[in-house]
Amino acid sequence: MHKFFDNPAERIAPADARVPAGVSIGGIEIRPATVLAPMAGITDTVFRRFIRNLGGCGLMMTEFTSADGIVRHKDRKAKQYLTFYGNEHPISAQLFGSDAVTLAEAARVVQDLGFDLVDLNLGCPAKKVVKCNGGSGLLRDLPLIRNIFESIRSAVTIPFTVKFRAGWSDKEVVHINLARMAEDCGLAAVALHARTREQGYTGQARWDWIAAVKDSVRIPVIGNGDVRSPEDAAAMIAQTGCDAVMIGRSAASNPWIFRQIEQYTASSTYDVPTDADRYDMIRSYFAMLLEERMAGAEGKMKQFASWFTHGVPHGAQLRKAVYEAKSGAEILAAVDRFFATLLSSDVPSAPPEPSAPVIPEAVSA
Repeated sequence: MHKFFDNPAERIAPADARVPAGVSIGGIEIRPATVLAPMAGITDTVFRRFIRNLGGCGLMMTEFTSADGIVRHKDRKAKQYLTFYGNEHPISAQLFGSDAVTLAEAARVVQDLGFDLVDLNLGCPAKKVVKCNGGSGLLRDLPLIRNIFESIRSAVTIPFTVKFRAGWSDKEVVHINLARMAEDCGLAAVALHARTREQGYTGQARWDWIAAVKDSVRIPVIGNGDVRSPEDAAAMIAQTGCDAVMIGRSAASNPWIFRQIEQYTASSTYDVPTDADRYDMIRSYFAMLLEERMAGAEGKMKQFASWFTHGVPHGAQLRKAVYEAKSGAEILAAVDRFFATLLSSDVPSAPPEPSAPVIPEAVSA
């Protein structure tokens, strides 16, 4: 798996282009009109609260969660995935599966837990999900999708949305038909990751597909794909007319991006994090993981080290020290030592990098 976006295209927006101040989805106000994309292994309650504390994100989404695991109690992680705290509102729970009855029952559970919205995953390209006819595997069966839409919509009163890819391949795109079906079935909004299942995370996101969906429906349209900066977010709005912007993998390497978009909207400028900011960010997130006593906290710290050190001078040295550490305490000590040396030396700060690490195949829709 390559680490960066593929030859990221330069997205140019008019000077006055901005992300909207807000969008209403089924009566739920999302302000600003930015969404943290659901990402397996990343958007747990700790990361969501971490992003919320940094500011600027309008809507949080959970990791995508198995409907079967929720209803049949086979998946012990389901409870962990659906754990959230009051300061995470508004928050949406994303479900995946292929059985309409099971998905409807899982949606009822989500509603009873107090989530503001429920979302259906029709985008995950991971083989282990697709082979069970979940995620993007459903994109070849629109009649089944309609049945699922109708079952979930009739089961809950909270807003119901869907995140989907444009189709299975360039020859099998269904984005317009699917979006119209969603509107017809009473969904409150649609989010399009402007790639096909066949693309995975490679190639350029087709923003023209987002524009086509926006032209086809009256419900809010959320755009997703290749937003790496506030300028990209503004360009997506300008080029597609979408109502909100969803950000996934860029948030893993630059968790300030939502705050930067908010700053850019207000003043046409935004703060670029310093090395001291990165130190505070890394240590704060790692400390939150340990304080929560989350299962696998040390592994998650090592996972995030490769993303959070993006743009840090000599970051490879820190990553090596983190990977070799045997405990959470050792990881924190390694972080402290590295930044104590970096911040007290004359090593220049690394320039901001426009690209972000690629999320592994099983992570995001």
